[in-house]
Amino acid sequence: MKTMSYPELWHRLMALYDEHEAQAIVRLVLDELFGLSLADIYSGRLEELSETDRQSLEMIMQRLERAEPVQYVLGVADFCGRPFHVAPGVLIPRPETAELCQWVLEERGERREEKEYLLDIGTGSGCIAITLALDMPNSQVTGWDISDKALHIARENARKLGADVKFERCDILDPSLFTFHSSPFTTIVSNPPYIDEARERDGMAKNVLDYEPHIALFGPTEEPDRFYRRIGDYAFRSLRSGGQLFFELNPLTAEAVVDYLRQLGFQEIVIRKDQFGKNRFLKATKI
Repeated sequence: MKTMSYPELWHRLMALYDEHEAQAIVRLVLDELFGLSLADIYSGRLEELSETDRQSLEMIMQRLERAEPVQYVLGVADFCGRPFHVAPGVLIPRPETAELCQWVLEERGERREEKEYLLDIGTGSGCIAITLALDMPNSQVTGWDISDKALHIARENARKLGADVKFERCDILDPSLFTFHSSPFTTIVSNPPYIDEARERDGMAKNVLDYEPHIALFGPTEEPDRFYRRIGDYAFRSLRSGGQLFFELNPLTAEAVVDYLRQLGFQEIVIRKDQFGKNRFLKATKI
């Protein structure tokens, strides 16, 4: 097999990514799997890979050229400075969701004298639930999902990272949930499926559409904000007085979600923009 150079490798991904992202993906692979820093790459260490390593790298490049997300190739995604195992069937954690966690920590993490009872609805890899459990020691955290595969991955992530989280298979659309009227939670947080498939699918990247689970991406076609409404319904019934609901939002439906939560009786509803200036996060309080 011929010698591989760094420019040759990242140029192979230019049909899918811009130059900066293609370079970043290749650097990540070389660092994580072969222990090569950027300094090593520029000093020629890449050319010293063994034949076995070159064959492995070629197989990885072929997967990346098919638009498979690098996080699935590596089996890991960084989230809030911690490594989370990810695989096809579970959504890859995004930087925006890390911003949501930071807001929860800002609002609830300072209440050290009070025990927090948190629920993460649609937990996926467990990234939100585990992060909050680790960064809020005085908390009891539960994570819900309908995917058995996601729950298995979430439990493994919690075990490896040393987080005490109770993960349960639960469907927020199940009407039987709404017969429950006690108020066990102080905080409910969710990054639900919210992409409007009819309006947004055509603009989505191939690596997302071809590999990430559609059940975790797309809201119902006929009612894109259905998950927000049902989570809002449940939250208003199950949050304690003074409890808060946090959402990651689709900017297209943000105002409709605010209106619905206000009708339910939530107060102090606040929208926060993400790093790109989009209405991405919401906090609402049950008085």
